[in-house]
Amino acid sequence: MTSKVVKVAAIQAAPVSFDLEKSLEKVATFTAEAAQFGADLVVFPEGFLSAYPWRYAFDTTIGAREPRGRKWYAKYYNSSISISSPEFDNLRAIAENNDVFLSVGIIEKDGATLYCTAVLINRQGKLLSTHRKLIPTAAERLVWGRGAGDGLKVVDTELGKVGGLICWENYMPAARLTLFQQGIEIYIAPNADDLPSWIASMQHIAKEGRCFVISVNQFCKVSDFPADYPPFMPDHHDRQPNGSPWTPDAVLNRGGSCIVGPLGTFIDGAEPVWDKEQIVYAELNMDYLVEARMDFDSVGSYSRPDIFSLKVNTKAAVNVSLEE
Repeated sequence: MTSKVVKVAAIQAAPVSFDLEKSLEKVATFTAEAAQFGADLVVFPEGFLSAYPWRYAFDTTIGAREPRGRKWYAKYYNSSISISSPEFDNLRAIAENNDVFLSVGIIEKDGATLYCTAVLINRQGKLLSTHRKLIPTAAERLVWGRGAGDGLKVVDTELGKVGGLICWENYMPAARLTLFQQGIEIYIAPNADDLPSWIASMQHIAKEGRCFVISVNQFCKVSDFPADYPPFMPDHHDRQPNGSPWTPDAVLNRGGSCIVGPLGTFIDGAEPVWDKEQIVYAELNMDYLVEARMDFDSVGSYSRPDIFSLKVNTKAAVNVSLEE
């Protein structure tokens, strides 16, 4: 019997920040390239549609909000994407036209609120899952709303059981365990963290969950943002870590995208990639999952349900409910 192999592609690139139309064009271009190389699953980083707002809290300090920041927040909102929109229909068409599963980190607008969201779309252009980041990190909390338990889903697909968490919510043990309990096999981790410790975390999660982990991050520079983006303007207080002014070629995020096997080691050819735009490919031999779980299974032989239990509220969080 032939082993099942799934080919995946992690897109280490940057969007055209604050420009949804051009960012969608980049999704289409990279997806087509990955599909030509035989990818079954194509994965994009956190906030790819259409910006992770690097180094900018929209001119907000404790007790004060400045008019310029409100105007830039409006630009950010207008370049985000609604699940029920023609732009999202375009995203679904990209998956269908290229015959791939597509996972994209989006800035989702729902009413007046923005969410940092990851979506999974199948080969037929059907939306399979929507996961909103449970807890935005640090200053992100001003910009993005909080997700709910209804997004903690693992989807059973022809590729395997697919799910994931966004950036630092991967450090939430209960959130990871929720995915492990659903038998996750392909764990997607879109992020904006280029620290070496992040790579160690990805290896740990793969080994802990005995699953494949796809860690995908942007490689982005100042030139990926509008020329008048406030943090990089000469009159702004922000500077590069070395104290010098920002230049168009200055790197904001080094990347580090990689794909890890269920024993915590990198898949051949999918080691961390730094300081360049690149598609990271890997072939996932699904038999390795069974092999890895022979001696450790976090929700099987090692689960000890007589001692430990996890209760998860999977209901959607509704801010306003009108009852007659």
